Amino acid sequence: MNASRIVLIALVVWSCKATGQEFSVVKLPKPEQASYKFAQVEPSIAIHPNNPDKMVAGTVMNDYYYSRDGGLTWKSQSLTSKYGVNGDPVLHVSQKGWYYYFHLSNPPSGNWIDRIVCERSRWICGKWKVSATPPEPPKAQDKQWVAECPVTGNLYLTWTEFDKYGSKDTTDHSRIMFSKSEDDGKNWSHPRSISYFEGDCLDGDSTVEGAVPAVNSRGDLFVTWTGPRGIMMNTSTDQGDSWRQKEKKIHDHPGGWTFSVPGVGRCNGLPIIKIDQSGGAFNDRIYVNWADQGRDSSNTEIWMIYSDDHGKSWSQKIKVNQDESGKHQFFTWMDIDQKNGNLYFVYYDRRNHDDHSTDVYIAYSSDGGATIHEKKVSNTPFKPQKEVFFGDYLNIAAHDDVVRPIWPTMDANGKISLWTALVHGGELMRERNEKHR
Repeated sequence: MNASRIVLIALVVWSCKATGQEFSVVKLPKPEQASYKFAQVEPSIAIHPNNPDKMVAGTVMNDYYYSRDGGLTWKSQSLTSKYGVNGDPVLHVSQKGWYYYFHLSNPPSGNWIDRIVCERSRWICGKWKVSATPPEPPKAQDKQWVAECPVTGNLYLTWTEFDKYGSKDTTDHSRIMFSKSEDDGKNWSHPRSISYFEGDCLDGDSTVEGAVPAVNSRGDLFVTWTGPRGIMMNTSTDQGDSWRQKEKKIHDHPGGWTFSVPGVGRCNGLPIIKIDQSGGAFNDRIYVNWADQGRDSSNTEIWMIYSDDHGKSWSQKIKVNQDESGKHQFFTWMDIDQKNGNLYFVYYDRRNHDDHSTDVYIAYSSDGGATIHEKKVSNTPFKPQKEVFFGDYLNIAAHDDVVRPIWPTMDANGKISLWTALVHGGELMRERNEKHR
């Protein structure tokens, strides 16, 4: 280990001890080329499934980060693409070791966000090859997420299509789209709609949004999203070639998926779906996580439900944040450690403050959500400013007890910075078990 890395480790550990913080927190460097005014928001992070020391991350508009030492140190750069890069980064590392950076488009010729773009590389430093879903002009394609099939290695993309983004015309609609790649992202199938019930184009509660795919250990594909009818799901048992004719409502979304949180310009509680592929006690259990305000605009809460019969029936909703403060928890994300089935959630939290000051918490469970515990992972609170765009979500990745939440903070001058915490899942679970002996 070289001297500079030893010094860095010492500084990180000293900083955590000085603030009484239990986790080491690491600041990710902003790329020198970053030009977006609100860079380092809407993070996505992924851990290499065969080497957890390697991990990658992305933030809007077009920034990329990579680490070869488990997230202790990072390098960063900004992407360019022949299709343009217009944000919404989604990072993924495949079973074969391919690094993927999915993003929206802004081509020099053509329409704004007219396709979903896939950058792929064999190299963590990002020597990218590009592909994209076929465009459907003049329609807009927005907010994609990706899942990989553990059986076939297929990549599945889902997102929202707008007839005309922002249109008030009642003849313009939004719908959920699907495309797949069977050749490691070189080519993508022609996009198809998988939602029977459409929404409007106003990017609000009556728009269908937040389409996230997940795959079980048998290769069955599940997609959830939300909109005017609540949280919906559609399924495919033949690798996306056919789907249920109509999606199924799996839960209400009380108060809608958009809501107001003081100090945040916009806020949503779009659902996230994950499926246990660990082979453990809860193998193939489906989890869905979201945030809502219900009827109380002063108290945003984080929720989850699960299904043990492939989405036919669902548990009662379970509150993830364990406080009773009546204050806001928001911008949730979740992941499952597929080595052991442990659940992890990350979100902003205001339980400790009477103003807009905000902390970051993780919640975790080793028993399928029957019991949930929490810890604060951020070192100091921050106050977001409403006029500064702060994104729509946080992110978290977990693999083989390596857990990496990622989040932006903001200083008093409105300057945004990006952070992760070095969390060891096994230690969290051991501490939890010791407390309950």
